[in-house]
Amino acid sequence: MKNPYPHPHPPSLTLAVSAAITIALVVGLALAPLARAADPRAKGYAIAEASDNSDNGFGDSAVKLKMILKTSAGRTTERVLEIRTLERENAGVGDKSVVVFSSPADIGGTALLSHAKLVTPDDQWLYLPALKRVKRISSKNKSGPFVGSEFAFEDFTALELGKFDYKYLRSETFAGLACNVIERYPKYQYSGYTKSVGWIDQADKQLRKVDFYDRKGELLKTLTFKGYKRYAGKYWRPHQLEMVNHQTGKSTVLLYAKYQFGAGLRGADFVSTALTRTR
Repeated sequence: MKNPYPHPHPPSLTLAVSAAITIALVVGLALAPLARAADPRAKGYAIAEASDNSDNGFGDSAVKLKMILKTSAGRTTERVLEIRTLERENAGVGDKSVVVFSSPADIGGTALLSHAKLVTPDDQWLYLPALKRVKRISSKNKSGPFVGSEFAFEDFTALELGKFDYKYLRSETFAGLACNVIERYPKYQYSGYTKSVGWIDQADKQLRKVDFYDRKGELLKTLTFKGYKRYAGKYWRPHQLEMVNHQTGKSTVLLYAKYQFGAGLRGADFVSTALTRTR
């Protein structure tokens, strides 16, 4: 008698196997996002990426601000400066920025140019008007203090997404806001930090606090972001930053004025040869 089943299995069994495979694929696809969410590294990256993407499209900006340096004894000095920023050309590079001091007179005209990178060290140049020359900052010397403040050279470009590996830690409230807490591990081998811990607002996706840990793994500094305002209905900017050094007792506060977007800045404004003309 001829075999009624030309296939190795009866139709009912073949259909059952096909159905099982289909169900497994559907369940696998459905569970994939859950698996990613359960992975602290993937979740940490996703949270940081959402925060980074919330700032896309601003083009360029300029803002004047006051820097207040405070010693452990409570003495303060003030400086006036401006930060100009040109948004990155693509996801493979970082933003470009220029920090220019206008007062006091002894540092007036001092300027720091930064080209943020992702994995390779940032390019940074410092113009010192007293010497009338532009000095390139060594890739091994970016953890040093910038003009005596509690901000290091690397802090001016430290928020680029691709500069870190990430890990989600927990959710908790900070300053009355529901935040996601993530760890960031710098890929830059000469960073002054072994890691930093950031609190990101779940609603607005903005950083609210960052703890920085030194090369010994001990808490070094804390940066807090306050006074956020929204520009053009989509770009959030803090108007007060405070960096506290827990090991020295010193602190630096940055007080920002109103931001100007679409300031007409161009790539030619962010080259080292332009620093001598920056005012």
